[in-house]
Parts: sequence; structure tokens; C-alpha cells
Amino acid sequence: MKIEQIYTGCLAQGAYYITSEGEAAIIDPLRETKPYLDRLQKDGVTLKYIFETHFHADFVSGHLDLSRKTQAPIVYGPTAKPEFDAIIAEDGEVFHLGKVKIKVIHTPGHTMESSCYLLLDENGKEVALFSGDTLFLGDVGRPDLAQKATNMTKEELAGMLYDSLYNKILPLPDDIIVYPGHGAGSACGKNMMKETQDTLGNQKKINYALNQPSKEAFIKAVTDGLLPPPGYFGYNVVMNKKGYESLDKVMEKGLRALSPKELEDAANAFDAVVLDTRDAADYAKGHIPRSINIGLKGDFAPWVGAIIVDVKQPLLLVTYPGTEEEAVTRLSRVGFDNVLGYLKGGFEAWKNEGREMDTVHRISVQEFEKEFSTDSIVVDVRKESEFDAEHVVNALNKPLQYINEWFQSLPSDITFYLHCAGGYRSMIAAGILQSRGIRNFKEVEGGFNAIKNTSVPKTDYVCPSTLAKK
Repeated sequence: MKIEQIYTGCLAQGAYYITSEGEAAIIDPLRETKPYLDRLQKDGVTLKYIFETHFHADFVSGHLDLSRKTQAPIVYGPTAKPEFDAIIAEDGEVFHLGKVKIKVIHTPGHTMESSCYLLLDENGKEVALFSGDTLFLGDVGRPDLAQKATNMTKEELAGMLYDSLYNKILPLPDDIIVYPGHGAGSACGKNMMKETQDTLGNQKKINYALNQPSKEAFIKAVTDGLLPPPGYFGYNVVMNKKGYESLDKVMEKGLRALSPKELEDAANAFDAVVLDTRDAADYAKGHIPRSINIGLKGDFAPWVGAIIVDVKQPLLLVTYPGTEEEAVTRLSRVGFDNVLGYLKGGFEAWKNEGREMDTVHRISVQEFEKEFSTDSIVVDVRKESEFDAEHVVNALNKPLQYINEWFQSLPSDITFYLHCAGGYRSMIAAGILQSRGIRNFKEVEGGFNAIKNTSVPKTDYVCPSTLAKK
């Protein structure tokens, strides 16, 4: 028996590959199937099952393409109603894989169909729990994502999650290894650890959600402080439940090389967003007017989902030559399948034709330090938790995720300063603001990581007026 965790950092997502006696199972695969197909061929094993823990919201699973290419059936837990052929398992049903067994444990709460998969070795010993989004390390799945589908409140769903965890998971042996669906950085929880596996016994000791004195206390603890989920989550659920276009076709369409004129014509004809995936510094020095920057070297796909939201939005890419395939692949992981092509030769091709360019007024942290006064308007686009820990005195916290809600509240006749932690998010904000005609700002290179080493006054105090402007 072999268990392999295939962890994708940019999505903070764990897929799992299990083999025994020439047979394999994959749990929660990513969209692209080639790495799994290559692994199966290399190991000389046959894929017997594709297990899905639930209908994922934060990424598009590779279950359908993988099933088409291997003929392996897709397995869901009880109550799942996919619009394609799948095995809908019963609670407690056991699937045989070589000499080992995989037992379905229905754990509703995060979603109604959410299930964990318990692995038993050849001797019948319970050795591993693939917990999906039911149980994370340090946290549990958020109980607010299935409200619309169930007409239940997040408190009611949290109550179901409590019953699932306390009645079905906590009684399991302490030495079981927990393999969660996500780790720190995922929006599917609020308090996840950076580690990607742990014993159940240790989680029983340190996980706040597993140490509540009552069901009522659990409900309050897991629902307190939940931020609104990213807007693209609902689209991904639909794709995972109803189906989607083959990734092969998505890649074929997205990897069309376009000349500057072809890209410009396509942008106008299809009302496409021009997405510049280069680093913030290069984007600041020159970019296609009205394009927005979300750098590939970062949490690229989740930020595309959070900012653009509609997965059907036509996209055109500006990339560093050679990174086009990576960009299209990562977009597909969160359901953005409508990439119309990329700029052949990158931004240099646009520049070399003498076409119109735009820049971002980016200043060094030393310039910011010289210009700053207590009357300066500073817009900090970090998360509220980052802002609350420490920020520039009198700064306004405007989290990037909600830019569509707050951009119109910015001053139109006064220059303001824009920053995040290191420059990645503030350049995203800068591109969006400029595409909407807002140019009276200076973006601070290096963000708060650089600002905290200057004489600019800082505090962890959040005044009520600032809170009102968040």
C-alpha cells in the first residue's frame, strides 16, 4: 500500500493517490489529468476509483476528464446529485482497492454531501482519514457555503457539522493520520495550519473546533468571524456538479498566439479583460492600457476568481514568453475556461510596434517616508487581520477582495497612497483603479513590509471611524 499527497500550494489543496496490488484510487484530483495518467503508467497500476469528498467551491476537480480517460467510476457520498454518471455511496459503504479498503463516512455540515474516506490496511486497521473539507488541521470546514442550496442557516449547518465530527470522527483512533482537503491560505476555512498532515489524536488536542464544551459553543466558534466567500465559489460548485468542457479543448483555445492587432481586435469584439500576468514591477513600468495585473508568481488563480468572479468572462493574456501554458492551466483550475489567446512575444511585441502604453505611478518606500504626513490618505488593501495587527497611523483599510464595493468611495481630487504587504495586491488594485479612471494615487513599492522599517508612524489601534470605512 502506498499513500501519496499531491499538494498544490497556490490553491492550498491536497489531492491523494493510493495504490495497492496494482490498483489505484485518486481523491479530489485537480483539473489537469496528465500528471495522474503519467503516475498510473509509471507505477503500472489501474485506476479503480475516483473519490470526491464533495462538490468543491474553490477549484474545479479533474474527476470528469480523469473518468473519461480511464473509465474509472466517480464516487460521491450520500445525498450527492451530480448531473453525470457516478456511484452515490451509502454511509458506511466499503470499497475494495487491492488488499486495502476505503470506507465512506458521511459527514454533512460543510455541504450536505460532504464525506470523509477512511482507509483500512490489509489487516483491517484504520490508518488514514481523507477528511476533505469536513476537518482541516487546526480548523473545520466553513458551514456557510451550502446555505442557498439547502435553505438552512449557517448555524443549522454548523450544528450538523458538530454531529458529524463529534459522533463519527472523534471516536476514531488517535493514531489515524488526517489528510485534509486544504491547508493554510485556503478560503474554505479561517484558522488552518501550514502543516498538511497530522494525527487525529493531536488534532483532538489542538484544534479549537474539536475542544468546544457544547454544541452551542461549537456553533458560535465556527461561525464567528467568517468572511464572505469569494464570488467565484458558486460558479465552481455548478461546474463540479453539472460538468464542464474538456481541459484539452480549453487549452487548445487558450493557447492561441495573437499579434498585438489580433489581441486588440479580440478585446474589442468580445469585451474581453486583458489580464497581465507579469510581475508587478514590470507591469508598473509599462502595460497595455486598461489591462489589469495579477501576477503568475503568487496566488494567481484565487485572485483572478476573487476579482473577476464570473468564470465565463472572456480573457486575453499578457505573459512572459513560455509561461502561457501555466497561466491557462491555473486559470482552468478555478473554472476560467474562456481564455481567447495570449499576446505572442509578450509585452515587448506590443511595445515594439509603438502602441499606446500605460504605467503605474509607483514610488519607493523612501519617497513615501519623505512625503508622508499625518494628513496623508493611505489606503491599505491587506486583509483586516493584517491591518489590525499593525498599520500606518490613520490609514484606511480597504481589503482588495472587496474592491468592487469600495473603489467609488476613494477621493477624486486628492492624491492618496496605496499599499499592501509587499506589492502584489496593491498592483492588482492599481490596475483595476486605473482601468476605471482613478489615477490620483501613488503605489508604494515593497508595501507594509518595507514601510515598517521606516520612521512612518504605525499602530495596532483601529479607531471607530476607520472601522466604519472598511
